[in-house]
Amino acid sequence: MKPSSFRTARFRIKRRQPNRSRGGDFLIYCFLLAVAALMVFPLVFAVNNALKPLDELFLFPPKLFARNPTMDNFQDLFVTMGKSWVTFSRYLFNTFFMTAAGTAGHLLIASMGAFVLAKYDFPGGKMFFRVVVVALMFSGYVTAIPNYLIINALGWVDTYWSIIVPAFAAPIGLFLMKQFMEGIPMSLIEAAKIDGAGEWKVFWKIVMPNVKPAWLTLIIFSVQSLWNNKAATFLYSEERKTLVYALQQIQSGGIARTGQAAAVTVVVMIVPVVIFIFSQSRILETMASSGLKE
Repeated sequence: MKPSSFRTARFRIKRRQPNRSRGGDFLIYCFLLAVAALMVFPLVFAVNNALKPLDELFLFPPKLFARNPTMDNFQDLFVTMGKSWVTFSRYLFNTFFMTAAGTAGHLLIASMGAFVLAKYDFPGGKMFFRVVVVALMFSGYVTAIPNYLIINALGWVDTYWSIIVPAFAAPIGLFLMKQFMEGIPMSLIEAAKIDGAGEWKVFWKIVMPNVKPAWLTLIIFSVQSLWNNKAATFLYSEERKTLVYALQQIQSGGIARTGQAAAVTVVVMIVPVVIFIFSQSRILETMASSGLKE
């Protein structure tokens, strides 16, 4: 037997045979398509409602797709927002600023704290992480009163800090980052230190690129939480109100504003959905291409 024929035969012997039939694959794909359709249905329904004229919004039974799509609901929404003594751009700035600052601070603080907890042993480190895990059990409704008392004592009520600073301390970020950083081999960090890298360079150049799935996921959670935060408990001045709060006031305007309410739903959800779509592709790509083992 020729060497090339031997290699070909050897390759054929080692080739893994599929353990499913074509019928089984077809059923799996049909199931996945059905699940995908169920997941995308609320988005399609919300967008089509925003494009329906007022008479189609009150049809019974409701129709999924708009018969006469129009942008009047969005135009009416911006006209209504323009009549407010606080401009639409001010609400938009408030929301973007608090979302960006809160997400950046949460990501930085959670990553630095997780790096220390995951790669260094110090007195009280394990106990501190147990406190973080316990904190995951409490929802925002349970901690609302203590948070308000602390923020009021600091004099941060009716300021941006009342929303930004509490976002830094969300326990989900520290927990998520620590779990990912524990998978980074310590030998990689020690090799970087032998080459002369300091703690900050090791953290920024070695650790953070290898936990990209974690911090991209953290960005998704943080943006969704801050973008949809009405902040009505801490912000009283109208010029500091968020976009979500202002838009939801329009939703409470009665039947005449049903079309604008449908447009509000699309405007509120579009930013978190877009960020999730783009970040999800990066997460899947990074999980498939980066895996370090000791």
